[in-house]
Amino acid sequence: MSTCIEFDDVVAGYKDFMILNNLSFKAKTGSITLLLGPNGAGKSTVLKTLFGLLKPRQGRVLLNGEDVSGASQKELLAKGIAFVPQGRNLFGKLTVLQNLELGGITLGSKTTNERIPEVLEFFPRVKERMNSLASSLSGGEQKQLEVGRALLLRPKVLLIDEPSIGLSPLVVQDVFKLLRKLADQGTTVLMVEQNVKSALKISDEAIALESGRLVLQKPASELLADPHIERLFLGGAAAATPAAV
Repeated sequence: MSTCIEFDDVVAGYKDFMILNNLSFKAKTGSITLLLGPNGAGKSTVLKTLFGLLKPRQGRVLLNGEDVSGASQKELLAKGIAFVPQGRNLFGKLTVLQNLELGGITLGSKTTNERIPEVLEFFPRVKERMNSLASSLSGGEQKQLEVGRALLLRPKVLLIDEPSIGLSPLVVQDVFKLLRKLADQGTTVLMVEQNVKSALKISDEAIALESGRLVLQKPASELLADPHIERLFLGGAAAATPAAV
C-alpha cells in the first residue's frame, strides 16, 4: 500500500511548550493506524497538527506526498480530511437533521440532502431520531451522529480521537466495525483510543509515542500479542521497545 500520511521531523505545540519533538512516521492508504502512548505523549496533538489546528514549528506534514503543513482546515476538508475530536461536539439545541445539514455545509444543500440517507444507513437508531434534539440523544447516539456527520464528506482520511469514551461495550464494537469497514473500502483512519486491545484488533498498524517522539511502529497484530502492551499504554513505551522489536 502507498503512503497516505507522513510526518517528517515535525515539531509542534502550544506557545513555547512543544508536544511533538522531531516526530516522523508514515501511515498507509486504506489502513487503520492506532496511536498509543501515555497521557501527554502527543497522540491528540498529532491529529490536531494534521487537521491544521496546530502549525508545525519545524518539519513537514504530507498528505499523499503533498506538503500540507500550512494548510487551513477549510483546505484540508477539501482535500478529504475529516476530524472527529474527543468528547461531544454537537449543537445540542439543534435536531439530528440540522446537525447533519451543518456538517455538510461545504457540500451545498443538494449534495448534503442526497448523502444524509446514505450515511444514516450505518446508524439506524440515529435515523429513528432525526427530529430529536441532539442533546436528548444518549452518549452512544451522539458519538454515532458525530461520526455520521464526518462521513457526509466521504473522507479519504478520517481522524478520530477516543471514539469509545462514554459508550457501552456494544456501541464501541459497532463503531469499531464501522471504522474497519471504512478502511476496507479505502478510507485511511488515524485513531487515538484508550481501549487499546479492542482497537488493536481492528487496526493494521500501531504507533507508540512517548514525549512526542516515535518509539515503536509495528503491525497491530504483533503488538496485540506483545507482553509489554500494558506497559506501553501506561507509560513505559521506551522501556518496552527493545523486547518488542
